[in-house]
Amino acid sequence: MSLFLKRLGALRKSMKKSKIDVYLIPSSDPHSGEYIPDHWRTIQWLTGFTGSASTIAVTGKFAGLWTDSRYFIQAEEQLLGSSFTLMKPLDKESGDINAWLKENAREGIRIGFDGRLFSVSRYRSLELSLKDKNVKIVAGCDLIRDIWEERPLMPEFMAFEHDIKYSGIIRREKIEKVREKMKSGCINYHLLTSPDDIMWLLNIRGRDVKYTPVLSSFAIITEEQVLLFADEKKIPFKMAMEFDKQEIVLLPYEETASVLTSLTEGSILITPSTISAALYKSIPKGLKIKEDISIVTRLKSVKNKTEIQNIEKVMVKDGVALTKFWFWFDNNIGKEEITELSLAARLEEFRSMQENYLFPSFSTIAAFNEHGALPHYSASENSNSKISGNGLLLVDSGGQYLDGTTDITRTIAIGRITSQQKKDFTLVLKGMISLASAKFPSGTKGVQLDILARRPLWEHGLNYGHGTGHGVGYCLNVHEGPQSISPGANPDSRNVIEPGMLISDEPAIYREGEYGIRTENLILCYEDEETEFGKFLRFETVSLCYIDKKLIDKALLEPFEIEWLNNYHSEVYNKLKSFLNPEEREWLKEKTSFI
Repeated sequence: MSLFLKRLGALRKSMKKSKIDVYLIPSSDPHSGEYIPDHWRTIQWLTGFTGSASTIAVTGKFAGLWTDSRYFIQAEEQLLGSSFTLMKPLDKESGDINAWLKENAREGIRIGFDGRLFSVSRYRSLELSLKDKNVKIVAGCDLIRDIWEERPLMPEFMAFEHDIKYSGIIRREKIEKVREKMKSGCINYHLLTSPDDIMWLLNIRGRDVKYTPVLSSFAIITEEQVLLFADEKKIPFKMAMEFDKQEIVLLPYEETASVLTSLTEGSILITPSTISAALYKSIPKGLKIKEDISIVTRLKSVKNKTEIQNIEKVMVKDGVALTKFWFWFDNNIGKEEITELSLAARLEEFRSMQENYLFPSFSTIAAFNEHGALPHYSASENSNSKISGNGLLLVDSGGQYLDGTTDITRTIAIGRITSQQKKDFTLVLKGMISLASAKFPSGTKGVQLDILARRPLWEHGLNYGHGTGHGVGYCLNVHEGPQSISPGANPDSRNVIEPGMLISDEPAIYREGEYGIRTENLILCYEDEETEFGKFLRFETVSLCYIDKKLIDKALLEPFEIEWLNNYHSEVYNKLKSFLNPEEREWLKEKTSFI
């Protein structure tokens, strides 16, 4: 019997003992974050699947895993021998997990899950889908704790101060600003359930989560105190002393629910997408609940003057690392074996040489030819392709620095390329330039800008299935709202784009089984001018890395697009040249020469 079959058997035995007919497990932690500590990677432990987005349902005779199209190929490989069936949400027979439950739930069954791992939004969606079914939902059901032997402990790294030279505003001023917003909204308590909100508010960072420098924590902002719930062993003595002086009360992480229960009458602001069902049930009936994006999320999405200055510096550092990396690649391809995994490791080496570098902001996507057609491909030992011959190489990567977070994608020609590849690449480039060049009135939402990047593709009957742009944090989440540039299906796209917001610009085209093309820069919104018709905003492209001219069909570009590209390449060369050796400088000069 395989290890995974043994674990599945242990879960079913526990389900039977607890009288649970269907058990649900999401790939989540108590904060509903994108990346989670190994302690909460239950699905990987139970099935072998390592993707970042999935949910499983287990019955006495069935075990299914739902994930999105990014991970179909990976899931099919990793689920072999686990007894779990891959369920594809868009298939009529599978449906999403709520549709499957509605179709398969028998009268009177008990559906259980750990309420700490289901957000209120998700819990409500489940309830709504089963409202016509006579079933019992058991939300406080942790069946994993007693069967997961040698479960990874939470990381033990200490939290650290995010110095004022990086943050730009002291924590006292940030807290006062939040309280001002609370007062104007008649809010007595503000519950923060996203660690990134808490890190920004208190000017601290941690190492509890891979790719994101946060400390797992909750916080309650009151009219006089900030109650911080975290592992006290991870708070340095000096930091704890400073907290004490500033009425920041440090309490055990596990006491969040009990303290929440004890709050007196008034109103409390929560965020349904990040507060767990378990924590929500701890809010006493005497409190009036207000639901919205957190005040801190809105404040931190607009970068302050110091943050913007640091972002510009960090883009130079990241650009230098990328230039040295691509120079190395250009001079070694065909001379030594280079694979998708070795390529990602080498890029990490070049970034690690830069000042204030912490670690990658996400797992590097190095995808050659058909692997590039999978938007969130992650190379494994089984899929690892050798980069040689002819085709397209897509590399999507980013870094976490004390002074900013980066995310950039480049698609590079390897050997001979086809006319179709050049046409596709150029249409994607046109879309990227169109959004980067946009001028728009204040109050414009992301959904209104999305078409700018898609129009060149639509005109040729092409499209891509993901959003065009996501918000980017500051030494925090690489994917961080509330801003987004995407079709209306994404609720974040309904948020207004404001000056100071950092957003990605990444149109693409994917041809299944052949290749993928994505060109991504980060763009910063700023005020352009004010006329009799109101204020107008623009974007400034801040990422610095050459765009492969070998893939451009100049005949498809308009004069203003050629001018944009030449100006961008001049900026790349002029900002990076002084950090390069003579050979690298000459190489970059050619890569950024005018078309």
